[in-house]
Amino acid sequence: MKKLYLSLTILFILCVGAGAFYFTVYRQAKMELPSDVVMETAWGDEYRFSDMKPKVRLLEFMYTNCPDVCPNTTFQMTKLRAKLEKEHVFGKNVEFITITIDPKRDTPEKLQAYAKSYGVTNGNEGWLFLWGNEADTKKVADAFDFQYRDPGNGMLVHTTLTYLLDENGRVIEQFGMGKERFNVQEVYETIMDEIK
Repeated sequence: MKKLYLSLTILFILCVGAGAFYFTVYRQAKMELPSDVVMETAWGDEYRFSDMKPKVRLLEFMYTNCPDVCPNTTFQMTKLRAKLEKEHVFGKNVEFITITIDPKRDTPEKLQAYAKSYGVTNGNEGWLFLWGNEADTKKVADAFDFQYRDPGNGMLVHTTLTYLLDENGRVIEQFGMGKERFNVQEVYETIMDEIK
């Protein structure tokens, strides 16, 4: 009987370990921007994920009507940008990508106004604000297991994660959204470790 309990305990531990490995390492390593998707910048330029130059990228999904976590995360990213600019790596080695998950309401003009409110005045500053049709937006979000839905009131319910991609476009780290969960110093250190 003791051997049976020991065997079951070992089996349970192996299953839990395999599950943890799948969700934290394997699945994350499979997350990447779909190369066949073409989006549009807030300034109307076409943007192809297949044409990206090797850079470390921080990916944020958001929508402009979000009352809390989205604008707060974007604001934290402005602080992160300032730290990276001091090191002369922002734009050169590191790029931010912000994608709206509400393309029906977030027109390119509205997305442009949102970008400008965070100090981004064009699509060549190292921070891309992207818009795509609903199918392409969902395809990109699905590639990262980023879930979102509109309960009918325009206030989207969504996953609260940002994604750090290596130079090959694969996720190497996930960070929370909002002031409490997006730690600027932690993200900064992780980025600097990656580009060294």
